Amino acid sequence: MDEDGAQTTDTQTDGAQTADTRIVDTEIADTNGLYIDGEWVPPVKGSHFETVDPATEEPIAEVAAATAEDVDRAVAAARDAFEAWRDTDPEERGRIVNRIGELVRDQCEELAVVESSDQGKPLSQAKSDMQGAARYFEYYAGAADKLEGTSVPVGAGQVDFTVREPYGVSAQITPWNFPGNLFARGVAPALVAGNTVVLKPAEQTPLSSLRLAELCAEAGVPDGVVNVVTGFGDPAGSALSSHADIDTITFTGSVPTGQTIMKQAADTVTPVTLELGGKNPAVVFPDADLEAAAQWIDRAIFTNAGQVCSAADRVVVHESVHDELVDRLIARADAYELGPGLDDPDMGPLASRDQFEKVSQYVELGKREGATLVTGGSAPDRQGYFFEPTIFTDVAPDTRIAHEEIFGPVLAVTSFETEQEALEIANGVEYGLVSGVFTADVTRAHRVARELEAGNVYVNMWFGDTNQTPFGGYKQSGIGREKGMEALDSYLQTKNIAINLDDDAGSLPGA
Repeated sequence: MDEDGAQTTDTQTDGAQTADTRIVDTEIADTNGLYIDGEWVPPVKGSHFETVDPATEEPIAEVAAATAEDVDRAVAAARDAFEAWRDTDPEERGRIVNRIGELVRDQCEELAVVESSDQGKPLSQAKSDMQGAARYFEYYAGAADKLEGTSVPVGAGQVDFTVREPYGVSAQITPWNFPGNLFARGVAPALVAGNTVVLKPAEQTPLSSLRLAELCAEAGVPDGVVNVVTGFGDPAGSALSSHADIDTITFTGSVPTGQTIMKQAADTVTPVTLELGGKNPAVVFPDADLEAAAQWIDRAIFTNAGQVCSAADRVVVHESVHDELVDRLIARADAYELGPGLDDPDMGPLASRDQFEKVSQYVELGKREGATLVTGGSAPDRQGYFFEPTIFTDVAPDTRIAHEEIFGPVLAVTSFETEQEALEIANGVEYGLVSGVFTADVTRAHRVARELEAGNVYVNMWFGDTNQTPFGGYKQSGIGREKGMEALDSYLQTKNIAINLDDDAGSLPGA
């Protein structure tokens, strides 16, 4: 997922903004402050920027542009709130987090309108995102009183056991493609484990995170436990990821930004969880159900206008069925209806002008590299950041459009002759987030799944991960795992306690 998007215009407004700057019902306030220590507060320097509707290119609202001073305030609030939240009975933490899920589910329609307006995705997809967000809170709520340690059998002279404890203050930097859903994906396990949170949403899509912070408070989350600082990667994001009083960092975004965060975290020896996108292959064998494969791939590349880290942006298809599969994919792509997200079309606009220009440049690059443009490839003549569903064939494995994450509705198709060649093409990129296999041969499915270098492998489907399944990448796609019970490892550290029962003081280091 790419967090390096449009830098919206930074405008100066009155620094004396009052605490009533918030989103109310499905109406979006003209000006929105920072959410720190349970209050809506103006940024220290009084600076705001506009968030824009990508379907109309018109401003939606002004949002506070946080500086390092604002981040300091938020981190201090989270630090002050940590001890009491950590010591809250786990069952009570679970009840509060479950109530957040209930509120998100109850207000799904409102949240979806905010998300669709701010990000551009079709309303039905925004609703699905928010239902998924509710499910994250519900799922992790059930784990709150089950985060158990272990007893270690070290002999009769000693009792040894482990306990799992929260890190402290969790910094979370979320991207612009699924802002509300990924708010929940990180905040829910962090809270359940006993951490407090400072979250910075992407500047392109801040509105749903502000509303979700309100719902956390309504559910009973104490002041200071969840804080939201809006603004740009520099200074706000950088100040957060390099802050000396942050105990763990979760980031979803681009590889360059993830590398920068790792370098910053090294100075304070802060653990990081990184989900950095992918260039994901769908490998289609000649015995596959081609209509089903086309349906899955169509959904996998054009959902959210291709702005999905786990999108199937490469098809690696056997030469004997290449033309038939491509014909099916072209028919599906050409049938797409584009429109504003609130109209709930098949596909909405790209999220920002910068992303629109990036996708346009990659399409031109694909043409220069010798790939064959078989459908799409341009922007419709209308207002907004719309781009047609686009398919390239004859994509050589060593070209840039076959290697680099475009993050738009652009599909690159490459053919193969042998299974070994298919694996070499599929694995021949720096990313390793997800892969897919389409075949009727269960033995081949297992064999190929084992050889694919990816954190998630889908067989005869796509987007097969759920709230309960671990998600993360190999190679440059990231470090650690989100979702499922494994995500809690990003928010819990293990303490070993050894109790002596023997009068013999003969133990030495390394024994």
